[in-house]
Amino acid sequence: MAPNGVTGKTRMTKLIGFQSDSRIRKAEFLPWIFAVVIFFVLPEYLSLGAQILTFILFALSLDLITGYAGVVTLGHAAFFGVGAYTCGILSAKLGITDPILLIICSAITCALLGFSTGLVILRTQKLTQLMLTLAIAALCYEVANKATLITGGADGLTGVTIGPVLGLFKFDFLNKTAYLWCLVILFIFWIIIRRIIYSPFGITLAGIKENKQRMQAIGVPVMAYLLKAYTLAAMVAGIAGALITQTNQFVGLNVIGFEPSGEILVMLILGGVGRMYGAFIGPFIFLIAQDYLAKKFPEYWNLGIGLMLLMVVLYAKGGILGLIDKLFTKRGEPK
Repeated sequence: MAPNGVTGKTRMTKLIGFQSDSRIRKAEFLPWIFAVVIFFVLPEYLSLGAQILTFILFALSLDLITGYAGVVTLGHAAFFGVGAYTCGILSAKLGITDPILLIICSAITCALLGFSTGLVILRTQKLTQLMLTLAIAALCYEVANKATLITGGADGLTGVTIGPVLGLFKFDFLNKTAYLWCLVILFIFWIIIRRIIYSPFGITLAGIKENKQRMQAIGVPVMAYLLKAYTLAAMVAGIAGALITQTNQFVGLNVIGFEPSGEILVMLILGGVGRMYGAFIGPFIFLIAQDYLAKKFPEYWNLGIGLMLLMVVLYAKGGILGLIDKLFTKRGEPK
């Protein structure tokens, strides 16, 4: 007879239909090859590239709790913004310039914020939970807006200085270091999040999303699992915020509040929620489209983004990845 833990894991895997094969497939290297090629082929777009990489990390953190754990939030930018401001304040006000130390400090701050707010948010459900996440983001926005001596308020936080990575690689005006730094951090957390998703912890999160009551009935401590996932997602979002500060060497109110929360949710829906690589495709398509439309139609670019999202929702259930799946499925069907 198999041990209880193995039996429970097998039963749970069958219950939610989750594939636990964690081997990295060849196709999963394509985004990284593409990112390296961009570095050499399109050096004039490295600033936009660094921003895209940062938002991919941000979207991955949101996908962990929304796509895999089923916690819908409109306030995830609270952690992104707090991470950005933590990095900026430590640099501008306290003179800490080491990028690794700044990322660690932002991660710890946002993990603590995620844990403390998660204790309240995760005890609620549906609309109440949604409004609480929005309220927390609004509170963080108001603090950043009113604490002008520390945050710079509406004028933004200037005087941010970021030292060389490992004391060797300076942040240059061509954004080569920033791009590679964001790429390395994204790769590290892609590995971590991917391992979590395919681990027993990730399987349990998927089960909670599928049927929370059933998971509670079989003895799973649902609140504990969700709180761990929420804290981890907050930490990763804070690291993404620190990266945006290190890349721009400036922090403004645009990193916190409802608007960035809504945008990152749109990016995730665009790529495909709960698909992991939807978090790669969504920010890439959204930010490229935003950059192009803002240059061509500066007054109406939001209309173009809205129409694009509407088309995806109506005709591509599961986002762009869902559409790709449908196309390959149709090709594979016998005539």
